[in-house]
Amino acid sequence: MSAVQGHWREVSEQTLPAATYLNDAVRTSSQLIIIVERKEDWASYFPSEDIVTAQEYLEQTRDNEQGKRVQVINLCRSYKYLGHGYYCSLLAEARGHKVIPSVRTISELTRKSLYGLALDDLDKPLEKALSNHLYSDTEGFTLTLYFGKTNIEPLQDLARQLFEVFPCPILLVEFRRTNGWHIEGIKFGALHKLREDQEDQFANSLDSFSRKIWRVPRSRRLARYDLAILHDPQEALPPSNAKALDNFVRVGKTLGIDVELIERKDYARIAEYDGLLIRETTSVDNHTYRFAKKAESEGLVVMDDPTSILRCTNKVYLTDLLKSHQLGMPATEILYKERPEDFERVGERLGFPLVLKIPDGCFSRGVIKVESQQALLEATAELFEHSVLLLAQEFFYTEYDWRIGVLNRKPIFACQYFMSKGHWQIYNHKAKGQDINGECRTLAVHEAPRAVVELAVKTANLIGDGLYGVDLKQSGDKVVVIEVNDNPNMDAGIEDAYLQDDLYSLVLEEFVRRLELKRRGQAW
Repeated sequence: MSAVQGHWREVSEQTLPAATYLNDAVRTSSQLIIIVERKEDWASYFPSEDIVTAQEYLEQTRDNEQGKRVQVINLCRSYKYLGHGYYCSLLAEARGHKVIPSVRTISELTRKSLYGLALDDLDKPLEKALSNHLYSDTEGFTLTLYFGKTNIEPLQDLARQLFEVFPCPILLVEFRRTNGWHIEGIKFGALHKLREDQEDQFANSLDSFSRKIWRVPRSRRLARYDLAILHDPQEALPPSNAKALDNFVRVGKTLGIDVELIERKDYARIAEYDGLLIRETTSVDNHTYRFAKKAESEGLVVMDDPTSILRCTNKVYLTDLLKSHQLGMPATEILYKERPEDFERVGERLGFPLVLKIPDGCFSRGVIKVESQQALLEATAELFEHSVLLLAQEFFYTEYDWRIGVLNRKPIFACQYFMSKGHWQIYNHKAKGQDINGECRTLAVHEAPRAVVELAVKTANLIGDGLYGVDLKQSGDKVVVIEVNDNPNMDAGIEDAYLQDDLYSLVLEEFVRRLELKRRGQAW
């Protein structure tokens, strides 16, 4: 048995179950789950019942977790987008588990343009820590942090600050000196790549982390009533057409809000505003998320906020969320690239035709209806090129979909979106002109079926308190949720057909309300 195994056995036998719980007061109702990519990644440590593989965690149910507070430590080999590590953190959040790293941390550390925003305030303490240290004669070095800890005492405070911003089990921080010390880059470390001496540090830090969590820093600043609306004039299917954007500007003036339309090139100007409204199709993988994250870091009121973008742009998260709260949805199964044997039986369980979906598709993209087993195999081969997980869903045809707009946990509009002409979806990207999408009909919220509105509000409230569009289908007494949009369409002549200017006022007045609360130092 190695020294590391001996150490972990000592920790396990003497401090567990205490070491498995983050709060001694709730020890009896808490659980620790440590996820590894492969069982052999934990081979250097003493065996523990808390260890599960990524595949086991993805497939497990919540039946044995009722009433428990669950802490998940995700030690997958990689957290790449739509990979196993990414999905483990995503589903942990959907299940109400506290997880490190979170999906937000994973997304931020994929680009320096995102995580660089949080490093600006660290240059001075970094320079002070390293000015008289043993690294004074070098031009650069890489430091490995374990749960925010390092053995280099002068850098411990900096390590703690980095962990507060980017809670992650293992971080590799690259330092460079060019006219003073700065952080050149941050990336994830991997458990299976640690040396023997590093394994000891990791085990000690894990033991310490199980009993202490640093507080997350609070947002910094408050501001005036200037609202930026991010849009792309060249976008083919924007969430708000030009007339709607003009309406936001015009109605804003009557409310004392200076509304300005900005574009991607205006990223550096975000701090000039008090709020950001995103009216461009969002994605974790493009500049819209960077804008949301930058605005949030500057203390702005943001819609769509980064958390809502993360949660709404992935259908796997929504699937797990709806299942865990027993809310209506079409029969759905997750297909794993590594389990091709499941493809043979999914058609029997869901029936044909069925629908395959890539988790982060939008506007009906990455969605394929298959009529047979052969078509299923061909479609999965194509879609698995983009994601290690797919959704297989029963085909639930209706003449139209419901879209219920929800703002701050209350419904604000109700629309019927009819299928595109001769097509089974609202959007038909192979069509031309007006045939791309079907007709729309907007009603007062009270005119929509009560069951539809209530399910929409319940679902949106699980995501957050922002602005959402919940898509649902109704057939007889059955109502199911199809998806939740974090930046729902608000087009002039469609979604505003009933409320007219009042629709824009509702959104803008919500910004005012939140800004007033921020000014008074209150949460909204």
